[in-house]
Parts: sequence; C-alpha cells; structure tokens
Amino acid sequence: MRVEVIETSELGDRSYLVHDGRRALVVDPQRDIDRVRALLGRLGVRCEMVLETHIHNDYVSGGAELARVCEARYVVSAHETVDFARFPVADGDRLTVGALTVRVLATPGHTDHHLSYVVSDGDGPPAAFTGGSLLYGSVGRTDLVDEARTEELARSQYRSVRSLAALLPADTRVYPTHGFGSFCAARSTATPDESTVAEQRATNTALTEPDEDRFVADLVGGLTAYPAYYAHMGARNRAGAGPIDLSAPTLVDPERLRERIAAGEWVVDLRDRAAYAADHIRGTVGIALGAQFATWLGWLIPWGTPVTLIGEDREQVAAAQRQLVRIGIDRPAGQALGTPADLAAPEERGAYPVVGFAALFERDPATTTVLDVRRPDEWKSGHIPGATHVPLWELLTRLDELPAGTLWVHCAAGYRASIAAGLLARAGRDVVCVDDEFAHAVALGLTDQAATTP
Repeated sequence: MRVEVIETSELGDRSYLVHDGRRALVVDPQRDIDRVRALLGRLGVRCEMVLETHIHNDYVSGGAELARVCEARYVVSAHETVDFARFPVADGDRLTVGALTVRVLATPGHTDHHLSYVVSDGDGPPAAFTGGSLLYGSVGRTDLVDEARTEELARSQYRSVRSLAALLPADTRVYPTHGFGSFCAARSTATPDESTVAEQRATNTALTEPDEDRFVADLVGGLTAYPAYYAHMGARNRAGAGPIDLSAPTLVDPERLRERIAAGEWVVDLRDRAAYAADHIRGTVGIALGAQFATWLGWLIPWGTPVTLIGEDREQVAAAQRQLVRIGIDRPAGQALGTPADLAAPEERGAYPVVGFAALFERDPATTTVLDVRRPDEWKSGHIPGATHVPLWELLTRLDELPAGTLWVHCAAGYRASIAAGLLARAGRDVVCVDDEFAHAVALGLTDQAATTP
C-alpha cells in the first residue's frame, strides 16, 4: 500500500491518494482535481473510490466531480443530507479497492457525522485517514456546525479521538486532512510530515489530558475567529460542486478597469506588498499573491462581489485563480496585466509610506494613531499602549470608528497590515504601513508589560 500526499498549503490542508499499484482511492480531494488526475496518470493507477471524511467548511470539495470523471464510488456518510448520488456508509462498514480494505469508523466532533477511514492491505501497518478529527498534536475545531453546540461537539471530539486511538494499533500511520495551517484546526501546533498513533498518544492534547472537562475548557477557550467564507462552503458541498473552468479570464482594458473601480467592484492587485505601497491604482485592493491570498480575499470581500485580478503576467493571475476556485469563487470577472503605469494615468495612481516599528518614535501622537489589526488573542498577549485595535476582518465594517488623522497600521509580520493599509487608502484615509515583525516592537520597548513577559 502506497500513500501519496497532495498538499494544499495555501489552505493548510492535505488530500491523499492511496493505491496498491493498480487501483486507488482518494481521500478529501480539493476542487482542482486536475492535480489528482495528473498524479493518477503518473502512477499509472485507476481511481475506483473517493472518500469524504466530512462535509467540509473550509473549501469546496472536488469529490463529486472526481468520482464522476473517474466513474468511481463516491463515499459519504449515510447520515449526511446531500443533493447528489453517493455511496452511503456508516460506522463499521468495510469496503474494498483492489488489495486495499477500508474500515469506516464514526468519529463525530468536528462535524456530527464525521468519519475516519482505516485502510490496510494486510502487509504492514494500517493507515488512518482522520479528516478533522485526530490531527497532529490537536483536533479539529468544534464551533463550525453551530456555535451554540461548540462544547457539546468538543466533548464528542474528545471521546472520538480517544476511542480511535485506543482501537488502532500503535504503529498505525495517521493522515489528517486539516491541521497544517487550516483554520479548521482547533489550535496551531507543530506539524510533522507524518505521525503514528503511538506518537499521538504521547503528544496529542486530546490523548494526554485525562480530564474531559479541562480538555473542553481549553479547546473552547482557545478558539479564534475563522474566515467569513466558511459560511458558504457547507451548502456548496452538500449540493455537490461540478467542474471548474481555469481558462484565462477576459482581458480588461484601462477604461473598463476604471469603470469597475468606480462601480465599487473589487479590483485586486496581486503584486508584492512593497510594490503595491510604492505605486498602485487608486481604488484597487492590494492582496499579494501568496499562501494566505485566497483566505484573506475570501474573508474580506462582500460575498458575490465581482473580482477583477491585476497581475504582472498571466501566470500570476492563473495561480490566484486556482486558489480562488478552491473557496468557491469560480470565475474572475476579468484580468488586467502589467504595472500601474501600464494601466492608469499618473493622477489615477497612489502610494503610501512603509516603515519599521522604530519609526513610531518619530510620529506625532496628536495627529496619528497606531492601528493594530491582529487577532484578539494576539492583542491580549501584548500590544502598543494607546493603539486602536480592529482585527483585519472587521476593518471594513468599522471604518467609521477609526480616529481622525493618519493611521499607522501594523500586524505581526506585515502581510495583514499591508492589506489593511490598502483598504484604508481605498477608503480615502491617510495611512502608513508598518511592515515589520512585532517582536521588533517588543525589543524596542514599544509594547506593554504583557508582551515583554517571557
């Protein structure tokens, strides 16, 4: 039995392709299934089964479409209400794919009907595909189904993980879907490339904490905000998403670009944040293409707003487009290629200063405000006295609350601050972007005591 990992680092998730040399199954595939099909082709194996551990909240699944094009069985919990044909399974069921045997185990907690799949070929240790249940060092969060049921589901999660770990042999290899930066994880932990049940028994918080009440209180107390686009993923996955179109978006000329900006559409500049700060088209939104691009665009944009992408070249736009289909933004309204100088007149362009934390010593507190856009837990651990705190995802709905004058905006490392600075400039505010590590502010003595306490 061979397990191939298909990494989606941008969303902090993994999918898996398991095969016996001829026949294969795929666990929790992402929407862009061309990656899976290419791997099947390279390995020379046929996909005969697609397994979903749960109805996902952080991405649009490619499971239904992969099963259709491969003429494979689409395995989904029998207890889930869905609009598509599936091969229904429940706790204790056993399936076969070539030389592989699949055992279905109910592991509720992350969702009500979450399943884990234990795959073996009778030769060597089995592999447990645990979705959003048993993660490396932690578990999946339990507040996505219904916030009012967070504690109830946390208790289910605790019991599921402990039952699973007790049931499986110590050398069972563990392959979670979430936990590699995904907001579906209850908390961030060190994530090794691989792990076993024995290692998790020694390191996983759900398995090392013997008191259920303490575990639940710690899990619930540590939950932070999750992206707003999650609200749309469950319904899309219950409907069963169809094929995607990754062909190049329509080219938009400068005149149409101006019209879209004037209409309030989102025109998103994908360039590096320093380049955006130095020169950008007024009214655009700067979200540098990188690992967090789709997460922050999907979190901030009013859902359903048309998106036009500005890239330096077609490859940059194509990379952004692939990230967006994974969260259900299927087609950009268009693309524009080139620099601001190529696409707009000088009077249509803007810029704002970028500084480090040391520059805060030189600002005038009477006419400027430090704006901290980090998470609430980051703020509580330490912040700059006198700063205003508005988490980035709340910024657009709280613009009227911000003090007058120039806003010096910072986060923990610069990426979120750069997005916030662009949004503030778009709203007509004078802004300075602090592109620096918060640890530098601590070292300079700019923060309160909480931040400087080891």
